[in-house]
Amino acid sequence: MLRGLTGAGMGALSGGEELIRLAGKYGFQSVDVDALPLIEKLGEEGAAGLLDEHGVSIGSIGLSVQWRAGEAEFLEGLQRLPDQAAAARSLGCTRCCTYILPSIDSAPAHFMAIATRRLRQCATVLGAYGISLGLEFVGPHHLRTHWRHPFIWTMEETLDWVAAIGESNVGLLLDAYHWYTTGLGTDAIRSLRAERIVHVHINDAPDVPVEQALDNGRLYPGEGIIDLSGFLNALHDIGYRGPVAQEILTAEQPAESPDQLAQRSKAGFDNVFALAGLPY
Repeated sequence: MLRGLTGAGMGALSGGEELIRLAGKYGFQSVDVDALPLIEKLGEEGAAGLLDEHGVSIGSIGLSVQWRAGEAEFLEGLQRLPDQAAAARSLGCTRCCTYILPSIDSAPAHFMAIATRRLRQCATVLGAYGISLGLEFVGPHHLRTHWRHPFIWTMEETLDWVAAIGESNVGLLLDAYHWYTTGLGTDAIRSLRAERIVHVHINDAPDVPVEQALDNGRLYPGEGIIDLSGFLNALHDIGYRGPVAQEILTAEQPAESPDQLAQRSKAGFDNVFALAGLPY
Protein backbone atom coordinates (compact mmCIF):
# COMPACT_ATOMS: atom_id res chain seq x y z
CA MET A 1 0.00 0.00 0.00
CA LEU A 2 1.11 3.54 -0.70
CA ARG A 3 1.37 5.98 2.18
CA GLY A 4 -0.44 9.13 1.13
CA LEU A 5 -1.32 12.66 2.15
CA THR A 6 -4.23 14.93 1.41
CA GLY A 7 -4.23 18.64 2.19
CA ALA A 8 -6.72 18.03 5.02
CA GLY A 9 -4.76 18.13 8.25
CA MET A 10 -1.68 19.74 6.77
CA GLY A 11 -2.38 23.27 7.99
CA ALA A 12 -1.75 26.43 6.00
CA LEU A 13 -0.34 24.88 2.84
CA SER A 14 0.58 27.22 0.02
CA GLY A 15 -0.77 24.70 -2.51
CA GLY A 16 -0.22 21.37 -4.20
CA GLU A 17 3.46 21.98 -4.87
CA GLU A 18 4.20 22.33 -1.16
CA LEU A 19 2.20 19.18 -0.39
CA ILE A 20 4.24 17.24 -2.96
CA ARG A 21 7.54 18.49 -1.50
CA LEU A 22 6.52 17.65 2.07
CA ALA A 23 5.27 14.23 1.05
CA GLY A 24 8.60 13.41 -0.56
CA LYS A 25 10.59 14.83 2.33
CA TYR A 26 8.84 12.63 4.89
CA GLY A 27 8.61 9.40 2.91
CA PHE A 28 5.06 9.55 1.63
CA GLN A 29 4.44 8.03 -1.76
CA SER A 30 1.27 9.73 -2.98
CA VAL A 31 -0.69 12.95 -2.63
CA ASP A 32 -4.29 13.83 -3.41
CA VAL A 33 -4.10 16.98 -5.52
CA ASP A 34 -5.85 18.18 -8.66
CA ALA A 35 -3.58 17.73 -11.64
CA LEU A 36 -4.93 20.47 -13.89
CA PRO A 37 -3.76 23.46 -11.80
CA LEU A 38 -0.28 21.92 -11.57
CA ILE A 39 -0.09 21.52 -15.34
CA GLU A 40 -1.49 25.00 -15.98
CA LYS A 41 1.24 26.46 -13.77
CA LEU A 42 4.22 24.21 -14.50
CA GLY A 43 3.33 22.58 -17.81
CA GLU A 44 2.91 18.83 -18.15
CA GLU A 45 6.66 18.19 -18.23
CA GLY A 46 7.28 20.44 -15.24
CA ALA A 47 4.47 18.87 -13.18
CA ALA A 48 5.67 15.36 -13.99
CA GLY A 49 9.22 16.40 -13.12
CA LEU A 50 8.13 17.78 -9.74
CA LEU A 51 6.41 14.50 -8.87
CA ASP A 52 9.41 12.45 -10.04
CA GLU A 53 11.86 14.65 -8.16
CA HIS A 54 10.11 13.93 -4.88
CA GLY A 55 9.21 10.30 -5.58
CA VAL A 56 5.48 10.98 -5.32
CA SER A 57 2.47 10.03 -7.42
CA ILE A 58 -1.01 11.55 -7.50
CA GLY A 59 -3.26 9.18 -5.57
CA SER A 60 -6.59 10.75 -6.46
CA ILE A 61 -8.23 13.89 -7.74
CA GLY A 62 -11.52 15.20 -6.40
CA LEU A 63 -14.64 15.14 -8.55
CA SER A 64 -15.17 18.83 -9.23
CA VAL A 65 -18.51 18.37 -11.00
CA GLN A 66 -21.35 19.65 -8.81
CA TRP A 67 -23.59 16.60 -9.07
CA ARG A 68 -25.72 17.70 -6.07
CA ALA A 69 -26.53 21.14 -7.56
CA GLY A 70 -28.93 22.35 -10.26
CA GLU A 71 -28.81 20.88 -13.76
CA ALA A 72 -27.17 23.92 -15.36
CA GLU A 73 -24.35 23.93 -12.80
CA PHE A 74 -23.92 20.17 -13.18
CA LEU A 75 -23.67 20.38 -16.97
CA GLU A 76 -21.20 23.25 -16.77
CA GLY A 77 -18.93 21.16 -14.57
CA LEU A 78 -19.38 18.09 -16.74
CA GLN A 79 -18.06 20.04 -19.73
CA ARG A 80 -14.82 20.72 -17.85
CA LEU A 81 -14.38 17.16 -16.63
CA PRO A 82 -12.59 15.83 -19.75
CA ASP A 83 -9.81 18.41 -19.33
CA GLN A 84 -9.41 17.52 -15.67
CA ALA A 85 -9.42 13.80 -16.42
CA ALA A 86 -6.91 14.20 -19.23
CA ALA A 87 -4.60 16.20 -16.97
CA ALA A 88 -4.82 13.60 -14.21
CA ARG A 89 -4.15 10.71 -16.54
CA SER A 90 -1.20 12.50 -18.14
CA LEU A 91 0.41 12.52 -14.68
CA GLY A 92 -0.41 8.87 -14.03
CA CYS A 93 -3.47 9.32 -11.80
CA THR A 94 -6.24 6.73 -12.21
CA ARG A 95 -8.58 7.68 -9.34
CA CYS A 96 -11.22 10.37 -8.80
CA CYS A 97 -13.38 10.56 -5.68
CA THR A 98 -16.47 12.20 -4.22
CA TYR A 99 -18.51 11.83 -1.02
CA ILE A 100 -22.15 11.08 -0.28
CA LEU A 101 -23.92 13.12 2.40
CA PRO A 102 -25.86 10.85 4.80
CA SER A 103 -28.88 13.16 4.89
CA ILE A 104 -30.32 15.66 2.42
CA ASP A 105 -33.03 18.30 2.14
CA SER A 106 -34.27 17.16 -1.27
CA ALA A 107 -36.92 14.46 -1.72
CA PRO A 108 -34.74 11.31 -1.52
CA ALA A 109 -36.31 9.30 -4.37
CA HIS A 110 -36.10 12.21 -6.82
CA PHE A 111 -32.56 13.07 -5.74
CA MET A 112 -31.50 9.44 -6.12
CA ALA A 113 -32.84 9.29 -9.68
CA ILE A 114 -31.03 12.47 -10.68
CA ALA A 115 -27.79 11.69 -8.84
CA THR A 116 -27.59 8.17 -10.29
CA ARG A 117 -27.83 9.52 -13.81
CA ARG A 118 -25.30 12.27 -13.12
CA LEU A 119 -22.72 10.01 -11.47
CA ARG A 120 -23.11 7.58 -14.36
CA GLN A 121 -22.34 10.42 -16.78
CA CYS A 122 -19.27 11.40 -14.76
CA ALA A 123 -18.09 7.79 -14.60
CA THR A 124 -18.45 7.46 -18.37
CA VAL A 125 -16.27 10.51 -18.96
CA LEU A 126 -13.67 9.37 -16.43
CA GLY A 127 -13.68 5.84 -17.81
CA ALA A 128 -12.70 7.12 -21.24
CA TYR A 129 -9.43 8.24 -19.63
CA GLY A 130 -8.90 5.05 -17.61
CA ILE A 131 -9.93 6.69 -14.32
CA SER A 132 -12.09 5.07 -11.64
CA LEU A 133 -14.68 6.93 -9.57
CA GLY A 134 -14.76 6.27 -5.82
CA LEU A 135 -17.88 7.00 -3.75
CA GLU A 136 -17.34 7.70 -0.05
CA PHE A 137 -20.09 6.95 2.45
CA VAL A 138 -20.08 9.32 5.46
CA GLY A 139 -20.76 7.81 8.86
CA PRO A 140 -20.82 10.30 11.78
CA HIS A 141 -24.17 10.16 13.57
CA HIS A 142 -24.70 13.93 13.79
CA LEU A 143 -24.71 14.23 9.99
CA ARG A 144 -27.36 11.54 9.53
CA THR A 145 -29.99 13.94 10.89
CA HIS A 146 -28.39 17.27 9.96
CA TRP A 147 -30.66 17.68 6.91
CA ARG A 148 -34.34 16.78 6.57
CA HIS A 149 -34.22 13.31 5.05
CA PRO A 150 -31.90 10.35 5.71
CA PHE A 151 -29.88 9.20 2.73
CA ILE A 152 -27.06 6.73 2.09
CA TRP A 153 -24.58 6.29 4.93
CA THR A 154 -23.58 2.60 5.05
CA MET A 155 -21.09 0.60 3.03
CA GLU A 156 -23.81 -1.86 1.95
CA GLU A 157 -26.05 0.94 0.66
CA THR A 158 -23.14 2.50 -1.18
CA LEU A 159 -22.27 -0.78 -2.86
CA ASP A 160 -25.90 -1.14 -3.93
CA TRP A 161 -25.74 2.36 -5.41
CA VAL A 162 -22.52 1.49 -7.22
CA ALA A 163 -24.35 -1.46 -8.75
CA ALA A 164 -27.28 0.77 -9.76
CA ILE A 165 -24.95 3.27 -11.45
CA GLY A 166 -23.78 0.31 -13.44
CA GLU A 167 -20.37 1.44 -14.64
CA SER A 168 -17.45 -0.93 -14.11
CA ASN A 169 -15.09 1.87 -13.06
CA VAL A 170 -17.19 2.92 -10.03
CA GLY A 171 -16.33 1.66 -6.55
CA LEU A 172 -15.75 2.66 -2.93
CA LEU A 173 -13.66 5.26 -1.23
CA LEU A 174 -13.21 3.56 2.15
CA ASP A 175 -12.46 5.98 5.01
CA ALA A 176 -11.36 4.62 8.41
CA TYR A 177 -13.43 7.22 10.29
CA HIS A 178 -16.62 6.31 8.44
CA TRP A 179 -15.82 2.60 8.76
CA TYR A 180 -15.56 3.14 12.53
CA THR A 181 -18.60 5.39 12.99
CA THR A 182 -20.87 2.99 11.09
CA GLY A 183 -19.85 0.14 13.41
CA LEU A 184 -18.07 -1.95 10.82
CA GLY A 185 -15.33 -4.43 11.63
CA THR A 186 -12.58 -6.12 9.70
CA ASP A 187 -14.96 -8.79 8.37
CA ALA A 188 -16.74 -6.08 6.36
CA ILE A 189 -13.47 -5.20 4.62
CA ARG A 190 -12.59 -8.84 4.07
CA SER A 191 -15.96 -9.34 2.37
CA LEU A 192 -14.84 -6.96 -0.39
CA ARG A 193 -12.79 -7.62 -3.47
CA ALA A 194 -9.79 -5.33 -3.68
CA GLU A 195 -10.93 -4.03 -7.07
CA ARG A 196 -14.11 -2.67 -5.46
CA ILE A 197 -11.98 -0.20 -3.47
CA VAL A 198 -10.90 2.81 -5.51
CA HIS A 199 -9.19 4.74 -2.72
CA VAL A 200 -8.65 4.72 1.06
CA HIS A 201 -8.52 7.46 3.72
CA ILE A 202 -6.92 6.93 7.11
CA ASN A 203 -7.44 8.95 10.31
CA ASP A 204 -8.36 8.32 13.95
CA ALA A 205 -11.15 9.06 16.42
CA PRO A 206 -11.19 10.47 19.96
CA ASP A 207 -12.12 8.33 22.96
CA VAL A 208 -15.79 9.37 23.11
CA PRO A 209 -18.96 7.32 22.53
CA VAL A 210 -19.11 6.60 18.81
CA GLU A 211 -22.39 8.50 18.55
CA GLN A 212 -20.53 11.64 19.66
CA ALA A 213 -17.66 11.38 17.17
CA LEU A 214 -17.89 14.49 14.99
CA ASP A 215 -16.92 14.58 11.33
CA ASN A 216 -14.59 17.51 12.02
CA GLY A 217 -13.22 15.97 15.22
CA ARG A 218 -10.71 13.61 13.65
CA LEU A 219 -7.26 12.76 14.97
CA TYR A 220 -4.02 11.82 13.24
CA PRO A 221 -3.39 8.10 12.70
CA GLY A 222 -2.37 6.33 15.91
CA GLU A 223 -3.57 9.14 18.19
CA GLY A 224 -7.05 7.73 18.84
CA ILE A 225 -9.02 4.54 19.37
CA ILE A 226 -9.79 3.18 15.89
CA ASP A 227 -8.40 -0.29 15.24
CA LEU A 228 -6.15 0.89 12.44
CA SER A 229 -4.01 -2.25 12.63
CA GLY A 230 -7.08 -4.34 11.88
CA PHE A 231 -8.18 -1.88 9.19
CA LEU A 232 -4.81 -2.01 7.41
CA ASN A 233 -4.37 -5.76 7.79
CA ALA A 234 -7.80 -6.44 6.35
CA LEU A 235 -7.03 -4.23 3.34
CA HIS A 236 -3.69 -5.97 2.89
CA ASP A 237 -5.25 -9.43 3.19
CA ILE A 238 -7.73 -8.82 0.36
CA GLY A 239 -4.94 -7.56 -1.87
CA TYR A 240 -5.48 -3.80 -1.81
CA ARG A 241 -2.21 -2.10 -2.73
CA GLY A 242 -3.35 1.42 -3.61
CA PRO A 243 -2.98 4.69 -1.70
CA VAL A 244 -3.90 4.99 1.97
CA ALA A 245 -4.17 8.76 2.26
CA GLN A 246 -4.37 10.68 5.51
CA GLU A 247 -7.42 12.95 5.75
CA ILE A 248 -7.84 14.91 9.00
CA LEU A 249 -10.86 17.19 9.33
CA THR A 250 -10.79 19.48 12.37
CA ALA A 251 -12.97 22.29 13.67
CA GLU A 252 -10.00 24.65 13.66
CA GLN A 253 -6.89 24.68 11.53
CA PRO A 254 -3.92 23.15 13.35
CA ALA A 255 -1.51 25.65 14.85
CA GLU A 256 1.59 23.77 13.72
CA SER A 257 3.33 24.53 10.44
CA PRO A 258 2.80 22.22 7.46
CA ASP A 259 6.33 20.88 7.98
CA GLN A 260 5.58 20.02 11.62
CA LEU A 261 2.30 18.41 10.63
CA ALA A 262 4.05 16.33 7.98
CA GLN A 263 6.46 15.10 10.66
CA ARG A 264 3.52 14.32 12.94
CA SER A 265 1.82 12.45 10.11
CA LYS A 266 4.96 10.43 9.37
CA ALA A 267 5.22 9.40 13.01
CA GLY A 268 1.59 8.31 12.97
CA PHE A 269 2.00 6.24 9.82
CA ASP A 270 5.21 4.70 11.13
CA ASN A 271 3.37 3.71 14.30
CA VAL A 272 0.22 2.20 12.80
CA PHE A 273 2.01 0.36 9.99
CA ALA A 274 4.51 -1.09 12.48
CA LEU A 275 1.71 -2.23 14.80
CA ALA A 276 0.01 -3.85 11.83
CA GLY A 277 3.26 -5.59 10.91
CA LEU A 278 3.11 -4.21 7.39
CA PRO A 279 6.00 -2.98 5.24
CA TYR A 280 6.17 0.68 4.26
